[in-house]
Formats: sequence, C-alpha cells, structure tokens
Amino acid sequence: MPFSSEFSFRSERDRLRQGARTFPGLAEEARWISDWLGDAKVVLLGEASHGTHEFYELRAEITRNLIERHRFSAVAIEGDWPDAYQVHRYITREGVAGSAESALGGFARFPQWMWRNTVVRDFVGWLRARNLSVGAAQDRTDFFGLDLYSLRSSMQAVVAYLEKVDPEAARAAKASYGCFEDFGQETESYAWASKHLGEGLCEDVVVRELLALRSRRAEYVEADGHAAHEEFFSAEQNARVARNAEEYYRTMLHGRVASWNIRDRHMAETLDQLMEHLRRRGLPQKIAVWAHNSHLGDARATEVAKEGELNLGQLVRERYGETAKLLGFTTYTGAVTAASDWDAPAQHKRVRAALPHSYEELLHELNLPRFFLPLRGPGAVGRNLLPEWHLERAIGVIYRPETERWSHYFHCNLANQFDAVMHIDRTTALEPLERTPLWESGRVPETFPSGV
Repeated sequence: MPFSSEFSFRSERDRLRQGARTFPGLAEEARWISDWLGDAKVVLLGEASHGTHEFYELRAEITRNLIERHRFSAVAIEGDWPDAYQVHRYITREGVAGSAESALGGFARFPQWMWRNTVVRDFVGWLRARNLSVGAAQDRTDFFGLDLYSLRSSMQAVVAYLEKVDPEAARAAKASYGCFEDFGQETESYAWASKHLGEGLCEDVVVRELLALRSRRAEYVEADGHAAHEEFFSAEQNARVARNAEEYYRTMLHGRVASWNIRDRHMAETLDQLMEHLRRRGLPQKIAVWAHNSHLGDARATEVAKEGELNLGQLVRERYGETAKLLGFTTYTGAVTAASDWDAPAQHKRVRAALPHSYEELLHELNLPRFFLPLRGPGAVGRNLLPEWHLERAIGVIYRPETERWSHYFHCNLANQFDAVMHIDRTTALEPLERTPLWESGRVPETFPSGV
C-alpha cells in the first residue's frame, strides 16, 4: 500500500477549491446536501469525533430535510437498541417519557454525552412534534439503535416482553439467561472467563432463546395487529442483540479486529432488519444512519483492510450499491467534548491543528470556513484531484492530543472512502446535557490561539 511522502496536489488547489460547494447559511447548506443525498435508500452520515457540535448540528438538519423532502422513514444511530427504543416510543407517542430529555435517559453508560446532548435532545423533540403533526402511522419517522453493547438490558427486555405474552416462556428465558449470572454484572468478566475457561460458555443459551422467540412469532402477534407486531419486532431485535453481544464479548480478548468485525456485521444485519420492517409496514425503505466516520467510511479504502477489518460502510456498499451514499465529516482545529480515558468524565478539550500531510491540512489550505466536496457523481472533481493514501484523523470518545499521531490518525484513500466529505475548518465542542465542572473548566475563549 503506497503512502506518498509529499502532496502532489498543490498545483491543483484552485481547481479543487472551485469544486467545493459553499452556502450562505445552515438551512441552505442542509437543504442542498439532502437533495444531493435524497435519491439513496441508505444515507450514512458520519463524524470525525463523537463530541463536535457542528457535526451533530448539520447531521440533524440534513436528516430533517431527508425526512420532509425525501420521505426517509427512520433514523438509526450508533447506539444500543433498548436505549434508542425508549426514544422511539417517545417520538411515536407510545412511551411514558414526558420530555425529549427524559426519553434520552436510557443512554446512561459512558459516554453519556454522545447521545445525551443538546443537539440530539432538540432533534428528538422535533421528531415527536412532526410525528404528532402528520398523524398517520404510515407517515411517521422511527428511531432505532444499531449497536450491541446492551447484553444484559436486552436480555431483560426479552424476559419483560415474554412476561406479557407468555409467562411460561418468560420463566424459561429467565432461567436460560441466568447463565450469565455466574460471571457477575460486568461483561468484561464474561470475556475473561470465555478466554480462560472455555469458548462459548453461554453461547447455546442466547441462540436457543432467539430461535424459540422466532418460532412463536405467529402465536404472539396474531391477537393485536400493528401494536403486537411492533412489540415482537423489538423483542426479536433484543434477542438478536443478546446473541451477537455474547459473541462480541466472547471474542473481545482475542484481538481487536475480530470483535470489531462482529460489531459492524451486527450493525449491518440490524440495518437489513430495519429495511425489512419498513417494507412490511408499507413505508419507504429509506434510512439515515448516524455513526462515526470509522464505521461509515468504506474500510476497503483504509489501511485497516490489510488486517482483515471491515465496517458498516463497506457492508452497506456491498449490499446496496449505488443506492447507498456515504458522507464523511472533517475538521482542522477547534474544540471537542471527549474523555482522557474510558469511563472518565467528559472534558472540553482543544483540538490540535491537523498534522502535516493529512487530508485535514489539505482541506484547510483551501481557505474556506466550511464546504461540501463531492467525491462521486457529476462534477466531483475532488475524486481526481485528491492525493491517495494520506493521513486522516479520527477522534472517538477519548482524545489524547499528547499521542495524537499514534492515537488518532490512520492512512486512507479519502476519495474511495466516502461519496462526499463535509469539511468544517474550525469546530466547537458538543454541549452535554450534564455539564460537569470539569467540562466547564476546559472552556476557552473563542479567540484562544488554535494552533498552540
């Protein structure tokens, strides 16, 4: 995999700048981008960090336009199924949560700010108001989670569902899932035990319960039409989460690539299930996905491919072809909400200026504060002008600027990774719903030197 040591595009900078699209404001920007994306069945909207306000803000505005102008029926996020389903019930008027903020209460584990923030709160409130205004179920927008970390809460949700429809099956499921009680409350304990005591300690349990639930589908849903179908669908997804989460935790100590691939395959499988769910309900099979660039940019265009790593973006392209569009987000400098370690408090951190020989530096040199750069389709000059195999930055929920090159950069081919990229040169930190003193203490004036 050749990595060039020098950029060869500098003489083409003006042509690249001419191919970038700029807009007078957020509303015009989001409307134009949504129209560019709107013919797709699956739109993957990324982010270069899990804590940048502008990424969340524009992603929400684009999604509003996709829903209203292009009949997108669902939003799927890099979040766990039970937590997101609590939001789903709120926006579809089925839940008991009294506000958008309380509907987000399920996102209680680290990193809470990833979904418990002011932008997502306002977007969830908008989704509920819109669903109330359209009235008919066939015109509503749904909200779902794609991730698999919720092993225990998903098992509890399966048992709770069965207690309503089949108490005997509920007792059997509770006894089966009790296999995990031998390993305490921490999923890491199950991971350790699986590695050191034997493979698949509870594997048969989660497979058996998923198959048992599916075998009784007709019996469980025949009595109550639409509502029964919705409840069964959620229970089935929770049973599937339990099965795949068991495999994820069983393999997590056997190497990062193996567990990563299980996770992203689960996301792709869930997306397929959501498409089928929309089809059965007679809704447009059009979904907007919110997740990190590392999940949504095609892994085949990054250096991790040589290690056998895949991701959701790759799987979606393979499955949906030209009916999928992948939009990446980048920034040069600014601020971010992130932690210094796993389970550590959220901090308001400065983002260092992008490294030399990175795509972020290249886009910064166009001297545009924010712009949309098409990489595929008519007028996508960036595809031919961008250099191949350069550095790209990825900040997750942890940001360690002191080891930035090794912690947050990888090589990729940006033009093959995404269908388009949205660059916002200077960004600000996402505002958590719970603003701790540590987060507040990290705030700096907007005039603070960004390159320090």
